[in-house]
Amino acid sequence: MAAKGAHKVTEMFERELSRFTGAPYVVCVDNNSNGIFLALTYAKMMGQCQDTIYIPNHTYPSVPCEIIHAGLKVGFDKIPTPYLSGSYMLRGSNVRDCALRFSGGMYVSGETQILSFTGAFKHLKLGKGGAILTDDPDAYAWYKRARFSGRREMSYHEDTFDMLGWNFYMMPEIAARGLLLMSGCFNDDGSPKHFSNKTIKYPDLSKYQIYEHNR
Repeated sequence: MAAKGAHKVTEMFERELSRFTGAPYVVCVDNNSNGIFLALTYAKMMGQCQDTIYIPNHTYPSVPCEIIHAGLKVGFDKIPTPYLSGSYMLRGSNVRDCALRFSGGMYVSGETQILSFTGAFKHLKLGKGGAILTDDPDAYAWYKRARFSGRREMSYHEDTFDMLGWNFYMMPEIAARGLLLMSGCFNDDGSPKHFSNKTIKYPDLSKYQIYEHNR
């Protein structure tokens, strides 16, 4: 069902992200962390991931939180440096954290990639926001409603309610800024630009007991 009213702006931004990344389906959310949560929740629900998800020991602290919130366990892969660059797989699932990667044609078939537009170090600086990239039409349909309190993209006075969800929707005013900035992501011939990966230093999360309670 096509979005109605102001929600059309969010849908337009999603279409531009699809054109840029090469992902068949894009669902915008309010941040990368909630995108990871939804992706893992869906994977667990469909039996498409392992019980323990392994991530680099140096990464953003929300990532192990979202794994645990999705009802899964956290394992840490030791990496040789505290600097994380680009993207990495959440091992044990098909989910890839792309918080530090944003480049033309980046989508890889079969993966669920999670983008971030939050903070000063991202290519597309929206203040807050993220997106889920997928080639699975069933997952896409679920993400669309799960991020919006189970709603369809219309007035809640017109909608009917038959699904539980979360309040993770990207507001249209943020999507509108993203849509404007996307014009700088394409070359004059319409081809998507390629951007270098971002690199950020993160703490060693494996030493904190808070992430061990469910192991």
